[in-house]
Amino acid sequence: MPNKPIFLRDIWPINNETDYKVHFARRNDDGEEPLNVWVRDPSEWPGWQQYYPGRNDFNRTFIFSLMKFYPEQDIWLFGGIFRVKGLHKDENNDHYYEVELTPALEAFIGRLKLYSPYRERTTRVDFENHYANFEVSEILREPYSGQSFPGYEDIDLSFDELESLVKNDRQDWKAALSNVKGIYLISDTSTGKRYVGSAYSDGGIWSRWSSYVASGHGGNIGLKELVEKHGLAYCRAHFRFALLEHRSVLTDKKVIENRETYWKDILLSRGKGGLNRN
Repeated sequence: MPNKPIFLRDIWPINNETDYKVHFARRNDDGEEPLNVWVRDPSEWPGWQQYYPGRNDFNRTFIFSLMKFYPEQDIWLFGGIFRVKGLHKDENNDHYYEVELTPALEAFIGRLKLYSPYRERTTRVDFENHYANFEVSEILREPYSGQSFPGYEDIDLSFDELESLVKNDRQDWKAALSNVKGIYLISDTSTGKRYVGSAYSDGGIWSRWSSYVASGHGGNIGLKELVEKHGLAYCRAHFRFALLEHRSVLTDKKVIENRETYWKDILLSRGKGGLNRN
């Protein structure tokens, strides 16, 4: 016998649907995924409700906020219910919404995953057109804090994702990456250029990648030029991290350096097509 679906209306019955707008938050013009922003620092999330796009979309009392849970198709992670306190102007004469998080469904923030096949361009829409069809996909035991460690051979992280894992001190990733040396690849999705690096010191890959989270460039000359020119936002929008090789922490430094040179040659990461400077 198939499982009977559970709908949002089953766990949160309301009568005042027209008091709400639903915010289907998706990747913004800067290339930031709202899911990554929320995991990195939940205090940044209200800003996504404050943004005024040039039209009064949040013209009701409440915002039912959702962020696209991009690891899974048509799944949205609940981000809270915000009260719209007013539309104001800042010191630059730009409009913004003043909002405050309400206690409604507070325990479900970051835990409630809803299914909705909504894919229209408009991200701020009338709640009553969606409320009855929101299906509960899953309720997590704890608020979402990033993807689980997939194994060394399947690492493919955006800068945003890596930043969230490091700032949340994710123990599954930290334990795995702290205990291996290795060769890694940073790809710039904007230009297609690559940087090959290595980790052979204490703390392994985790320590080395943490330095990129802190500065964006980890002290590498080619990457430093990009960060100084475009800022950390460029890294968040365009850098991706992959692990090419992992070796035991007992591996000699010279072996790691030789393997790094091998991958630089194979991937043509020097010169015009790459970001390595040596």
